[in-house]
Amino acid sequence: MSLQILIGLIILLASLHSSSSQTSTLNNGASLSAPQDFLTSTPNGNFTAGFYQVGENAYSFAIWFSEPLIDGNQTVVWMANRDRPVNGVKSKLSLLKSGNLVLNDAGQTDVWSTQTTSYSPVHLKLLDNGNLVLQDPTIPIPLWQSFDSPTDILLPQQRITGTSNLVSGRSLTNHSSGFYKLFFDADNVLRLLYDGFGLTSVFWPSPWLVSWEAGRTTYNSSNTAFLNPFGHFYSSDDFKFNTADHRESIPRILKLDSDGNLRVYSLKNKIWKVTWQAISQTCTIHGICGLNSLCNYINHSGRRKCSCLPGHRAKNKTDWAYGCEPEFNLSCDGNSNSTNFGFVELNHVEFYGYDFKYIPNITLEDCRQKCLEKCRCRGFEYNLDDKDINKCFLKALLFNGYRSPDFKNPTYLKVPQKAQQKAAFLNDVSSDLQCEGMSEDVVVLGRNYREKGQKTWVKSFLWFTLAVGVFEILCLITYWVKTRKSPEEAMIGYRKIADRFQKFSYAEMKKATGSFSEEIGRGSSGVVYKGKLPDNRITAIKRLHEANYQGEEEFLAEMSTIGKLNHMNLIEIWGYCAEGKHRVLVYEYMENGSLAKNLDGNKLDWETRYEIAVGTAKGLAYLHEECLEWVLHCDVKPQNILLDSDFNPKVIDFGLSKLLRRDANGGSQFSRIRGTRGYMAPEWIYNLPITCKVDVYSYGIVLLEMITGKSPFRFCGDEENNMVEQRRLVSWVREKRNGGFENGEWVEEIVDVGLDGKYDLKRMEVLVDVALKCSEEDRDARPTMSQVVHMLLSENED
Repeated sequence: MSLQILIGLIILLASLHSSSSQTSTLNNGASLSAPQDFLTSTPNGNFTAGFYQVGENAYSFAIWFSEPLIDGNQTVVWMANRDRPVNGVKSKLSLLKSGNLVLNDAGQTDVWSTQTTSYSPVHLKLLDNGNLVLQDPTIPIPLWQSFDSPTDILLPQQRITGTSNLVSGRSLTNHSSGFYKLFFDADNVLRLLYDGFGLTSVFWPSPWLVSWEAGRTTYNSSNTAFLNPFGHFYSSDDFKFNTADHRESIPRILKLDSDGNLRVYSLKNKIWKVTWQAISQTCTIHGICGLNSLCNYINHSGRRKCSCLPGHRAKNKTDWAYGCEPEFNLSCDGNSNSTNFGFVELNHVEFYGYDFKYIPNITLEDCRQKCLEKCRCRGFEYNLDDKDINKCFLKALLFNGYRSPDFKNPTYLKVPQKAQQKAAFLNDVSSDLQCEGMSEDVVVLGRNYREKGQKTWVKSFLWFTLAVGVFEILCLITYWVKTRKSPEEAMIGYRKIADRFQKFSYAEMKKATGSFSEEIGRGSSGVVYKGKLPDNRITAIKRLHEANYQGEEEFLAEMSTIGKLNHMNLIEIWGYCAEGKHRVLVYEYMENGSLAKNLDGNKLDWETRYEIAVGTAKGLAYLHEECLEWVLHCDVKPQNILLDSDFNPKVIDFGLSKLLRRDANGGSQFSRIRGTRGYMAPEWIYNLPITCKVDVYSYGIVLLEMITGKSPFRFCGDEENNMVEQRRLVSWVREKRNGGFENGEWVEEIVDVGLDGKYDLKRMEVLVDVALKCSEEDRDARPTMSQVVHMLLSENED
């Protein structure tokens, strides 16, 4: 028996033994096996492609510089399966005879492929510039190339385009997708964006600057950017720079680092040195320290550290991206007043974004009281601008915070009265956590594999001999096979739904609305009812028509995207219900109802109408240009603009019509016309590609209605089609404007009589001019929503 076992072990060692092999080309039907097979670039061998170890028995197919650094590490420049590593045994990269390049995990699951086909023999080749090329000899351009799908690094002459982008790694050692993205936005501008933990925001170029103020142009739609071999970078939006060592032809990489900064590294003496970076003040990078935390600079070194806000503790002591959580309870019970809450003053601290309300010309005490009255207010900023105007910003989230001597005004942190003294004491105590950046731990992904039978006669004989000699081991294997989870069951543990909403049952929705008894509005997507949640919050509950969503998975996917949208001029969604065929959204309740209702009741004065126009434009600009998804509203109208107790506008029903990826090429094709009669852009009628300019057109019609008091579908006395009616309203205003442009008498002829002549003539002319530009028939002649905001605010400041 011992002889049989010995023979079996010898055969086992022989069958498992393999040697590394290198080649320059992979032909049809050939494979590279993990982890020993490699491709070497030709002709000089500058780069190597193969299986790169990213964890314990976990590999990604990657490309790296062949020459190691001075510390022995390799510089990886591209990965095929950065988020789905494969097993180090039996995994292969295979070039199929169909022309498809496939990465297979342990002979069981395809985790990545080029999705290419060819009727001619093709070959895979690694070039000396680091480009992995799948070439069909019968056509001049590559069938596929790695340069078209970069990960976090751009090599010289490699281009980022409107259909490709850079996504940072999670950390220096964790190569999976991180939170930062370099991409061309819908306005043709190259931007950096943070997207993590349900929050998303653009932070470079500075978001408070209009594109041309940041030195960018929006008029070049070629969307291309590259770094040349001599250290010069050029982008089609007119952004360009030279590295500190430009003119030298040395190895360089443009890398989006895990800390969100974009840097150029030059290789000198086997060491990568930074020769350019996009952001010098690294604390301004969004999300760098997470929620409820502050970024501080260490002395004047430029190095940063993260610390929790007073009264807060870190969620994850090895990863600041998770931010901090309060050590006290900030939930509201309907009695959030000065007896329950107080404020801790944080000197020289600012939090960018997530203002749910802005109030000018208000005292500090009134600003403090406004925050106390709002349950969701987590703090406020109060400052005096260059024009000596007091400004109050109420914060729904404390994010993107950092301390700087440049901030002369403090931020006020809202805390319970009983925790105020302790939190104030902690305000001057530095955090014990001095971690910088992300955790450097290697993440090992768990994955179950099906055990397959051996097929060769050698392996069959081996199993026979081992079965005789080691029966107990086979029993254990059998037990494992019977009790293991299926791949589908294993994946359940990794599925996550990333949203910020509370999930309600349909029974809870019926109870909150009294069986849907008090209707307060209806639209194309559903009916809205007034309700009351268990915590006594008054809410608007919208029951969507069943035809709007075919399945729960699609609904949850859109909810996850909507959950990343956060703007003071977008309605806040508190929760949802997805049960059976029922789809319900839970909104904050708007005391003053819709803009349409207030226009009909003639309740809005001139100043309020102008502020509504500005706020609505800001909300739409955010949807179009500042969030990860390209969100088209497709139904902008007065009924979808709600007003809170202070008549601040909130756009509703965003994200329910269509969500487009930012990397979508060109316009979108819709299966049916969307929108409301009287406000639809000509593109819908003429079957043209749909872009964000359809919302701009609808916004222009809304402005005309606010100015004239005339609704477009009631402007004519008969039942003509909506496009004719819209054109008549637009043409009527344009004719009046052109007829008396010099003396301004035309304004009096078109302005809503309900204003009783009480308006600012100059600003009214600007509002009419903006409305007419937005409602141009030619979509290319219409401005973007960010340009609309700039035009309105520029006049407002004058």
